[in-house]
Amino acid sequence: MRLRISALFLSVALSTAAASAQSNQTLTGTVSDAMCGAHHMMQGKTPAQCTRECVKQGSDFALVSGGKIYTLKGDKTHFDKFAGENVVVKGKVSGTTISVDSITASKS
Repeated sequence: MRLRISALFLSVALSTAAASAQSNQTLTGTVSDAMCGAHHMMQGKTPAQCTRECVKQGSDFALVSGGKIYTLKGDKTHFDKFAGENVVVKGKVSGTTISVDSITASKS
């Protein structure tokens, strides 16, 4: 009986840890690409142009927020509309990846 209770407790604890590791959050930041992050490297290109070029070359869209870079997972055509812009992203954060539920232009 004790073993079952301990196993149940451990199972609940692990489930809670997994749920908190991947939680719904709202983040504000700038849409960029994972390679350049906050510092775009293409000379003569705007941040939006550089982001789009890097994504065409295989980089992922990213959100630069609070000094961190999060890889965006979801509809790339939707992210492309916001390249180089400040946005509000809602989604599930797991480490440095956001599974995006919604992305909108930031009001500030």
